[in-house]
Amino acid sequence: MKTRTKVGCGMGFLLIVGVGAAAFILRAGNGNEGPVTVEVTRGSIVQKALAIGNIEPDVEISVKSQISGVVRDLFVEDGDFVNAGARLLEVKPNPTPIELAEASRQVELREVELENMERDLARKRELRDRDFITQEELELSEREYDRGRIQVQMARERIALLETGRVRIADRNIEGVIRSPIDGFVLETRVESGDPVVPLSNFQEGTVLITMAEMSDLLFRGTVDEIDVGKLEEGMPADIKVGALPEAKVRGEVYSISLKARNEDNATVFPIEVRLTELDSATLRAGYSANVDIIIDRRDDVLVIPERLIRFEEDGARVTVLTGEVTEEREIETGLSDALNIEVVSGLEEGELVVEPPPREIE
Repeated sequence: MKTRTKVGCGMGFLLIVGVGAAAFILRAGNGNEGPVTVEVTRGSIVQKALAIGNIEPDVEISVKSQISGVVRDLFVEDGDFVNAGARLLEVKPNPTPIELAEASRQVELREVELENMERDLARKRELRDRDFITQEELELSEREYDRGRIQVQMARERIALLETGRVRIADRNIEGVIRSPIDGFVLETRVESGDPVVPLSNFQEGTVLITMAEMSDLLFRGTVDEIDVGKLEEGMPADIKVGALPEAKVRGEVYSISLKARNEDNATVFPIEVRLTELDSATLRAGYSANVDIIIDRRDDVLVIPERLIRFEEDGARVTVLTGEVTEEREIETGLSDALNIEVVSGLEEGELVVEPPPREIE
């Protein structure tokens, strides 16, 4: 049953008994006493989840060296674009005196061993010509000689690498020049000329010399609150707001949602990734901070009122509607909400006036 209340017009008088007594105040735009109202209009309601994070390349590469030493030359700077195979920097070996001495002595020892093997091979060939040894014994000596010759070559190449950082093996130049593994941009050079370099091996991670990325494939990586993560699905559209580019209209879609939460600033959040699909000619850089509105649900051309006008009770939602000079209590059915405005499914018509509730008393 609708409850109607007549609202007086004319001059009347206003009784003030406290802050909470302002149920009826001057209506905006005229000098008549009456309730403040909001018109029922048509519009769009968009339910969103907020994610906070950064713009990052999908794949970021850390360039390392497989030889130890010091940085001799840098051939690139931060922000440079390079093709795969282009020179990035050169590492010069920096052996200790003991390492150089040992490498030099190894060459001498291998050369002595090779000379002995060569004399032994010559003797075996002579014995074979006289049929004093078998062909198998001669072939074994020849294999030993070939092995010794390779060991001498390896010892010479090692000392050449230690002394100059360059050597030629099988018509191929081996040097301490580190080359780009991809077509991409230099994000950051981590070393300067003269800095020591720890090599990458099975037992150590090695020094990161340069970081690189293909900037054509960017992602937003951030976190979303645990309250919203259950509403998200891969493929949902997203609007990305880049802090450094407030006018840029960047859009994307949810690419991945982590199955495991983490704790940040005493809050439980879930990491997510959003793949960028529209850049609006914006030039994005790795590390830009950004906020993402993930569109969970959307209703267009629906009846909309501010959610603050509704009284939610156990048996339903109610509003006060002004009809002429009379107000009436009306039960309505609500739909989607964006926390500010809410969809009205039934109970109101476009153009009707909903009474603004009085401000709460301050106790």
